[in-house]
Amino acid sequence: MKAAYIEQNGGPDVFKYGDLPDPKAGPGEIVVDIVAATVNGADWKVRNGDYGTALKFPYVLGRDFSGTVAAVGEGVADFKPGDEVFAVLPAGQEGTYAEKIAIKAEYVAKKPAGVSHVDAAALALTGLTAIDAVDNTLKLKAGETILIQGGAGGVAGFAIRFAKHLGARVISTASTANVDYVRALGADQVIDYTKEDFTKIGRVCDAVFETVGGEVATKSYEVLKPGGRAAFIASGPKAPPTARTDVQGLRPGVPRTRAAMERIGQLAASGAVKAPEVRLFKLSDAAETHRISQGRHFRGKLVFKVR
Repeated sequence: MKAAYIEQNGGPDVFKYGDLPDPKAGPGEIVVDIVAATVNGADWKVRNGDYGTALKFPYVLGRDFSGTVAAVGEGVADFKPGDEVFAVLPAGQEGTYAEKIAIKAEYVAKKPAGVSHVDAAALALTGLTAIDAVDNTLKLKAGETILIQGGAGGVAGFAIRFAKHLGARVISTASTANVDYVRALGADQVIDYTKEDFTKIGRVCDAVFETVGGEVATKSYEVLKPGGRAAFIASGPKAPPTARTDVQGLRPGVPRTRAAMERIGQLAASGAVKAPEVRLFKLSDAAETHRISQGRHFRGKLVFKVR
């Protein structure tokens, strides 16, 4: 199979494109012919070696995909070759920057017929992360106000639409170029962070979903009402500390399950959420996608159209 892979940690130029062995379906596994896969914010950090994890080279990055079942392993009765599926790989497994992937069937869901492979891939990890943060972690309720930081990003964009689906009032932040885009996603109020300090809105939020990190994360506590809660996905394995004792800082676990993928599929099929704006690339463009991702100033999702 063709794949984009690395043989050492380093910058975007360490990527190579070429042939690697085809995966085989072990017991409880399926092999999927990948049609589309995405670039996620953690990918360039893994490539860079920022997590301090020893990788077994050659190493294929990538955590989510959509595609067609090519083979099923022993004990798999709920999928057959030809089924269209999508999934997020279980924690600790990567490898979707490739034409094929072997994955335990328990993590995989059937792709809704009315959703393209590109859109299903773009919704996979973004949706899983957003739903776990907004619903399972923050437990956002209808009528509450949430601030979603970095609204033009894939996860934040899904979160805006999902929060509106739940009946919340949504405030979001974006650069000047993305204000209209974020407003079109459904945000009730968009703060241009190049011109305004978002903390000036005061303590008006029941919840914050923080996707940016750094100083933005630590300052996000300032807009919470007493008793408010904030969920952080860009500040490492734990929520950043705060001097406030009347609010909560939470870190979503983002567990991978078939049920979670099926919920994303149902939301997409019903029109409650839509895929973000996507930019399409070939696997051989992996270095370019990482330069863009590492720059962090883009909107929507970067997607590999594999076949």
